[in-house]
Amino acid sequence: MSSTDNKEAADMCCASCGIAEVDDIELKNCDACDLVRYCSDECQEDHRPNHEAICKERAAELRDEILFRQPEGSYLGDCPICCLPLSVDSNKYVKYFCCSKVICNGCTTANMLRQLESEDESTHGCPFCRQPYSKSDEDRNKKRCEVNDPFALREEGRTHFVDGDYERAFDYWTKAAELGDMDAHCYLSLMYRGGQGAEKDKGKEAYHLEEAAIGGHSDARHMLGCNEGENGRLDRAVKHWIIAAKLGEDESIERLKEGFKFGYVRKEDFASALRGHQAAVDATKSPQRELAEKLVPPS
Repeated sequence: MSSTDNKEAADMCCASCGIAEVDDIELKNCDACDLVRYCSDECQEDHRPNHEAICKERAAELRDEILFRQPEGSYLGDCPICCLPLSVDSNKYVKYFCCSKVICNGCTTANMLRQLESEDESTHGCPFCRQPYSKSDEDRNKKRCEVNDPFALREEGRTHFVDGDYERAFDYWTKAAELGDMDAHCYLSLMYRGGQGAEKDKGKEAYHLEEAAIGGHSDARHMLGCNEGENGRLDRAVKHWIIAAKLGEDESIERLKEGFKFGYVRKEDFASALRGHQAAVDATKSPQRELAEKLVPPS
């Protein structure tokens, strides 16, 4: 019998008691590694001492496959008006609380110029939803929190964090992260690192930073690289910085440049990162955005 046949036979039997999957007996995979199957929770628990080491090893391999996969783009996505990718530079976009949208400076400036030309003040408002500008952003944000808008929950958490109410900030960011907000994952990582609003926990710090990086958060990806570098795992650090650079993150390019200088970044990897970085930056450019930079230079 070949090794393939043995593997198929093993897949049909409980790894603990050996019972086959027939009729009313249904086997379930080990959730962590997907290598073996069990007929019951009791069998899985009994087999744990024999399986734990290989399970952890395989689970780490699967996690790395996900972690080091290049995201298709930044977590910010595209500007909802011009449909061009948003820059990872936070000076090049504006957050609007009325509709929880992130609008590029080009579309924001175009809207501002249109309003300056119009004498009708009723047309003065958000470039996306056209809601009139208001000083009551806080009230609008709280209303959107009530319907579990992750953007609003994250921003509400920021407000509490600035006010020094770390526990409430932690609660809001936890909920936003559960709803898929990458910034919230990044903030939670920093809270677990500093012990603000939660006890220090290196495992949870790494988990949330990884979740943000997997979701296309370039700053989180860069920080993961720095953490790996500090721990002496330069090969993993370089992988993170290359991914971040290809999302348009500038600091990672500097780290890779330094690594190339000292010999732990290969020439072809550095060249690939430079090309990817330039492509990401070029994709965010447009005449409208260039005009915005001239009229309102980044701070």
